[in-house]
Amino acid sequence: MNIKALQFVVMLFFFLMSGCMNMPTNPAQISGAYVSPIKYETFGCDRLSAELGSLSRRENQLVIAQQQRVKTSETQAFWYGYGQGDGIEASELANVRGEREAVRASMDIKNCKFPEEVATPTPKKQ
Repeated sequence: MNIKALQFVVMLFFFLMSGCMNMPTNPAQISGAYVSPIKYETFGCDRLSAELGSLSRRENQLVIAQQQRVKTSETQAFWYGYGQGDGIEASELANVRGEREAVRASMDIKNCKFPEEVATPTPKKQ
């Protein structure tokens, strides 16, 4: 194999591998950012339940948005060789998950009951 052919193979390899770069993170792999439960220490059980419900709904919206970003990025990577990467959805999802954990910790400290309709959201597999 001559030098020109070897250079071509190496360049082709790196070009093909660049399609795997800058892909967004799967929503299931995004963990929550740390938020101190002290933020919620003045909240009562009813207010904590309402906050947990609000955060759960927002988390569901962000999971759907991140899944859409992953799907769009896969298409873009196929055609252009690179993905979109994580956007604001991923960082906001990490923050919301952290807030949810802080609210749950405050509810545990105050011995509040967890509402049934605010179970942990599960991303839909497509």
